Formats: sequence, structure tokens, C-alpha cells
Amino acid sequence: MEGTLPPRPLSRRSFLKAAGAGACFSLLPPFLSRLRAAPVSPIFWITDIPDQPFISRGNGNCHSGVESLLHWMGRSGLKFYRSSQETVLGGPGGLISADDVVLVKVNAQWKYRGCTNSDLVRGLIQRILLHPEGFSGEVVVLENGQGQGSLNCDTTHNYADSAVHANANDESHTFLHLVQNVFRDSRVSAYLLDSVRSTFIAGDDHLTQGYRRYENVSYPCFTTAGGRRVELREGVWGGNAYRQNLKILNVPVLKHHDEGGSEITAALKHYYGVVSMEDGQVGFRHYQGLGETCGKMMASVRAPVLNILDAIWVSHRSLTGYPADTTFRVNQLLASQDPVALDYWAAKYVLYPIDQNPRHHPDFPGIDRWLTDARNLINGAGGLT
Repeated sequence: MEGTLPPRPLSRRSFLKAAGAGACFSLLPPFLSRLRAAPVSPIFWITDIPDQPFISRGNGNCHSGVESLLHWMGRSGLKFYRSSQETVLGGPGGLISADDVVLVKVNAQWKYRGCTNSDLVRGLIQRILLHPEGFSGEVVVLENGQGQGSLNCDTTHNYADSAVHANANDESHTFLHLVQNVFRDSRVSAYLLDSVRSTFIAGDDHLTQGYRRYENVSYPCFTTAGGRRVELREGVWGGNAYRQNLKILNVPVLKHHDEGGSEITAALKHYYGVVSMEDGQVGFRHYQGLGETCGKMMASVRAPVLNILDAIWVSHRSLTGYPADTTFRVNQLLASQDPVALDYWAAKYVLYPIDQNPRHHPDFPGIDRWLTDARNLINGAGGLT
């Protein structure tokens, strides 16, 4: 695949001066950072996030990296909130409506630095709850660990211990800790799909927790803790019809995956994990059909409204995020609605520069092949909507 031009840095201090005040963002400390945008693809790149990212004033849940990202997106025309009033963060064409069911897809198949940073997820949930029109929907922290996942970050798969190790400044701050202790709000819940991944249901079954097959992929159908029936491809079932107030925020962690398979994990490979590997296609997906599967989940099931790539800690030499010397603190976030461009960009400008492993460069044939396959399928299906 052909890449984009190198980024041009922008002083975060200059951005802060131009940004003005707003909710959590007005409380940001005056540390320096660089905000970068790809000049061709709509990619937002935040660097120099502080090691202690939470803003001390307010309720303590606002994450300076998330705040910088969303405000910069808003000033560039991509509004986080869908609202009647035009603001820096909101407008009629925004992403998240006040009554949406928002699935925050995290990586919880692993622990340590191999899972999504829960400090980042905490800041993102807080931002959703601060919807200017009053959030009345539900935020669901979602994962399918394929039988190996834990939203309590205590999986024993490929680890020698059963202890809790969240990818957070405080390792006890797991995804479940956020739901049960930090927010303690009926609007915030969690759902681990592992226990229902072997149950396949018919198109008219709106009660059973399980999966539906669609062509050569599958997608989850489940009822949230708040009583909302989510059927990923169709929408939110209301008893007689579907509503489209279902939004996905895809929040992967950037890392090494393997040699000879996908090589890396970023937005596409992470979302590919939503499928059930019990649907009969596991051999095809590993890895001849990786790109096709990624593309079909995006284009034919349901595309995330935003992909936010966690590059706080990047595990450049391990899939598991452990031991510590296989990881590197980068303190960056990247975001885009284009998962193919995002993966290419992050591999080339974030992961590869850490140790110049040629297998992590997006032009490496093992990566280029599935990126190209995903792009071609998405474009052939008419793009992302």
C-alpha cells in the first residue's frame, strides 16, 4: 500500500491558546505536547501525554490525552457529540447522540500492557457521560476474549499468575473496576462475550445471548445490563423494530502480535476479534482471510464511528504486554474513522520506529497483504458509512 506524507508537528501550547475553555478541557495543565495530523488521511495524532494523565480538578476522571484528542478533532470538523447546538465538541453531524448505546470495544484478552489502557477508557467514558444534552443512553465496555478474556484483567492464558494487572497507572483499575467503583452509574456497564460465543441464534431470536452468522463472519446479539437488546449488524431491537442509536468506539492497544500471522495488532485486527471463532471459519481467518474478515466486519456488519488507538504503552516485543522490557512507554493516542489508514500510519510512525523491526513496517509483505485485502473489500462494499 502507498503511504502518506510524514506529519508536521504542531505545538500543543499553540493549540491550547487557540482552543479556549470547555468542560474538562479548560482544566488541562500547561504541559507541552505535539498534535499532528496526516495531511492526506483524516488521522489525529496526540503525543507527549503526561505519565499522570488525569486532570486533578473536576471529578478526576478527565484524561488530558482524550481531552486534547476530542477538542482537536472538533476544531477540525469531526465533532464527538451529536447535538443541536454547534460547539467545539458538538454539532448536528456529531458522532454520539444523547440516547445512544455506545459499545467501547477494548482488548481484554490479555493483561499487563497487552490490554487496552483503562485510564484511557476511563477518560473516554467520562466524556460520553458529559454529553451537553444529557446522556440518557448506555456505555458498554465490550470484549470477546474467545474464551481467554477477562474484564477484571486477571486472565491466566499465557501468564504464570492469576493476579490482577490492568494496563493503567494503578494496576487494580480494571475495566470492571471502572464500571463498579469509579462510575457506579446505571448508564455504564460491561459485557464479556466469551460465554456466549458458541451459541448461534436465528434472525428472529431477540432473547438469547449469542451470535448470528452473516456470510463468512458472525456478530454478537446480547442484552445489556440496562436492558437494551443489541444486535450488532441490525441495531438496537425495540420490540417491533430496530433503532440505529448504536455506536461503536473501537479502542485497541497498538502492539506486536506474532511472526508469520498478522505481525501487529491495531484497529483492524482488534475489531476482527468481535467475531466468534466458533463459527467454523477460524482456519480461514488465521491468516489467509484476515484482511477479508476485517474488511467485512467493518463494511458489512457495523463500522465503528471512531477508532482510537492506544499507544500509551506499546508492546513492541510481546503480544502479552509482559515482561516489562518488551514494552515501551510512548504516551500517544491516534484516532481516525479510516481503520486502514490508521493502521498503516501507526505501524510506520509509532511502532516501527521503536526498534526498527522490519516486520512491523506496513510495507512488510505480511502486513501489506491483509491491509490491502481489507481496503479492497471495504471499497468494494461501497466504503464505510
